[in-house]
Amino acid sequence: MFWKKLSHEEVKKAVFEALDKNHNYRGENPALGVPGTYLDTTEFYHDAPFLKDAPFMSVMVQNPNHIGIHTLSEESVLDLFEGTQKIERELINLVAEEVFAGEKGQQDGYVATGGTEANIQAMWVYRNFFQAAFGAKTEEIAVVYSSDSHYSMPKGANLLNLHNIILEVDEETRQITQESLEHSIAEAKEKGINYFIVIANLSTTMFGSVDDVDRLGDFFTTANVTFRIHVDAAYGGFIYPFTHEESAYTFKNPYITSFTSDGHKMLQTPYGTGLFLIRKGYIHHVCTEEAQYIPGKDYTLCGSRSGANAVSMWMILKIHGSEGWKYKMASLCDRTETICTRLDRMGVKYFRNPHLNIITIKSEFVSPRIAKKYNLVADSYEHKPKWYKIVVMHHVRQGILDSFLMDLEGELVSKG
Repeated sequence: MFWKKLSHEEVKKAVFEALDKNHNYRGENPALGVPGTYLDTTEFYHDAPFLKDAPFMSVMVQNPNHIGIHTLSEESVLDLFEGTQKIERELINLVAEEVFAGEKGQQDGYVATGGTEANIQAMWVYRNFFQAAFGAKTEEIAVVYSSDSHYSMPKGANLLNLHNIILEVDEETRQITQESLEHSIAEAKEKGINYFIVIANLSTTMFGSVDDVDRLGDFFTTANVTFRIHVDAAYGGFIYPFTHEESAYTFKNPYITSFTSDGHKMLQTPYGTGLFLIRKGYIHHVCTEEAQYIPGKDYTLCGSRSGANAVSMWMILKIHGSEGWKYKMASLCDRTETICTRLDRMGVKYFRNPHLNIITIKSEFVSPRIAKKYNLVADSYEHKPKWYKIVVMHHVRQGILDSFLMDLEGELVSKG
């Protein structure tokens, strides 16, 4: 896992050179076949002096369209935006190969609108793959995921008309129970479900829990069914690989076919930066043949998308470099561990994966006053909460964390 750190000047130079390779709508060379979708100058000041020192904002203003999948060998982009599309391709390769240890040039992907789209994209690919490769009927395909999984799983299954199989988790370890796994899949097979889109969580939203992907792969292999595993690493993708050197969540793992990994969480990039990565040989199953006016056609749920989002992710990763990013994530885990030590001394019960920066505290230790004062997130707003979550980030000042811990301790002492 290594990529070179670039200075701010080097990043700025690379982005502006990419923009120079894009078509300039305001230049003399006409582009009559596409709408001039640079931002409306009555509202957006396109030549503001500060833009010369603001590469991301400059890309936003030029508004390049990144429709398509730019890692395909065939022509798949409008050459009007070849400069910034090249940056997106570099981003896909960097994350797939350096963060998730994929073989060079053996992954496809794109920057989606977020983790929800990226997860649904995976389900769409595998549904069509099962249908094309095995003649599967839609009613024979199910999405399998734990009860702690993100709500994009039932949303995607609903959109794609797929069965849901929701697996129970142990209340303390947050791991899928063996009983639920065995019973649910046996029952599904009896009902004629023979194809399984398995979602493995690399940090659930509420708990930061991590599914045992090898256990899932072994189970479905032994069950002698057809399956593919997609990893929802929307939260954990840019921290867990850097804090857990023996992570099984890489493309070296033959059980794993695709990943979701959001930039707008740990990378702190703008919203709309959900990364979708998948092994070569699958993305063609969602080719929209009707999009014939696009060179190479389209393979994505969203279609047209902003090139600025891809540039923002590339910039953050390049500014830090691999060693800088590893240090930043390790320091977050160190801060999280310190908080857990304080909670242990108070006798507070919580769940935390040691490689992540999420702490989820049992609600019996958190009063409504503290939850509201510090904007803690509950596991449910429809029923009485069982858990409250805190996320330790660099922009959360230590003073705030200390105040929270003192408040919590004070209330617990007063309760006796």
